[in-house]
Amino acid sequence: MSLKYAVLAALLEGEASGYELSKVFDVSLANFWAATPQQLYRELERLAQDGLIEARVVRQERRPDKRMFTLTEAGRQDLRAFAVTPPRRPTAIRDELLIKIQAMDGADPEATRALVEEREAWSRGKLARYERVRERLLAGRGEEEYLREADRIGPYLTLMGGIAYEEENLRWCARVLTILKQRAVLG
Repeated sequence: MSLKYAVLAALLEGEASGYELSKVFDVSLANFWAATPQQLYRELERLAQDGLIEARVVRQERRPDKRMFTLTEAGRQDLRAFAVTPPRRPTAIRDELLIKIQAMDGADPEATRALVEEREAWSRGKLARYERVRERLLAGRGEEEYLREADRIGPYLTLMGGIAYEEENLRWCARVLTILKQRAVLG
């Protein structure tokens, strides 16, 4: 998949500037599709050239003018076609920490422990951000009510995947740290 469809899907929320889209990526799409602001702006230009989005300039007095982007009908059609096409195959995990853990035997166990604790802290932070997004989406409603009544549930369903992923990362980190501690005691 390309960044193209992640951008088009983000624009389903409505008109947004490049800056606003980068914030959407940071908060709600980063759990499954990351992009730098530079990549995002390049993709917005391509999508506009391809007629999949439209851009309009909003004049601002004290700031530089900003461009606001919206989906075109061609963009909506392309996104609908993409949404029903089977994915090529699930993405393989590419995680440098897992390579380091694979190679840890004979290395400094304290350094390995510190790396896992760093990952644990990172996952806790991401999980906390995802929970804040969840609370904002629910806006005081229960999950079942939200899923029954919301206009769009896709962002919530992907958020559930991100939450599950980080919860699993935390379980894995806790297990690895327990094993490392047990091995240090046996020493």
